[in-house]
Amino acid sequence: AYVIYTSGSTGMPKGVEIEHRSAVNFLNSLQSRYQLKHSDMIMHKTSYSFDASIWELFWWPYAGASVYLLPQGGEKEPEVIAKAIEEQKITAMHFVPSMLHAFLEHIKYRSVPIKTNRLKRVFSGGEQLGTHLVSRFYELLPNVSITNSYGPTEATVEAAFFDCPPHEKLERIPIGKPVHHVRLYILNQNQRMLPARCIGELYIAGAGVARGYLNRPALTEERFLEDPFYPG
Repeated sequence: AYVIYTSGSTGMPKGVEIEHRSAVNFLNSLQSRYQLKHSDMIMHKTSYSFDASIWELFWWPYAGASVYLLPQGGEKEPEVIAKAIEEQKITAMHFVPSMLHAFLEHIKYRSVPIKTNRLKRVFSGGEQLGTHLVSRFYELLPNVSITNSYGPTEATVEAAFFDCPPHEKLERIPIGKPVHHVRLYILNQNQRMLPARCIGELYIAGAGVARGYLNRPALTEERFLEDPFYPG
C-alpha cells in the first residue's frame, strides 16, 4: 500500500513496506472504536512522510466523513489550528505531544477562549505522552477526549491505544491495549514470555506488522521474526 522511511533510533533511514491488509486493519480498528459519521470533520495537517498522516488521509473517506486541509505551514501555528477548529467544526485531529503542549499553552493565554464547537477527540502519538499534559488538556478542553496512540511505523501507525480518563490522576500514561488483530508480548532476552510487572522488551505481532524493509532482506530477517506463540 505504501512505503514510509523511518530512521528509528539508528539514524539510518529504512523504507517500511506496509501492505493493504495492515492499513485496512488499522482503519477498521479506528472505526469500530470511535465510529466516525457522515457529519464528522477530520483535520489534515500531518506530512505524508510521517505515518500519523495515514488516518488523516484515509479514515474520513473510509467512514464517509469529511476532511479539512490545514494551509501549508499552519501545523506549526497554534492560532491557525485554533481558528480552524472553531470555523471548520473539526471533530477529530492528531497532535504529537510537543505540539500539543505548544497548542495548549497558546489557548491558555489566548485573548478569546477557544470555542471547541464539535471537537470530540484528539489523538496524540509519536512521542511519550506525559500525565501533566493530559491534566492540562482536560483543564482547558473539558468536553474533549484524548487518546494516547502508540506504535512504530513497522506496526502500521498504531499497535496500542489508551483512552485517557478525564477524572483520574495517573502516575504515568500507559500505551494501553492492542488494536484489533494485533498481539503484544513482553519477552525476556531469550524471547520467553514474562509474567506481569516484569521488565522486558515489547514484541508486536498480528495483522499490523509490516511486510519488511524495502530492499533490506538481511535487516528484515533480523527484525521480523516468526511468532513462537501463534501459528502462521
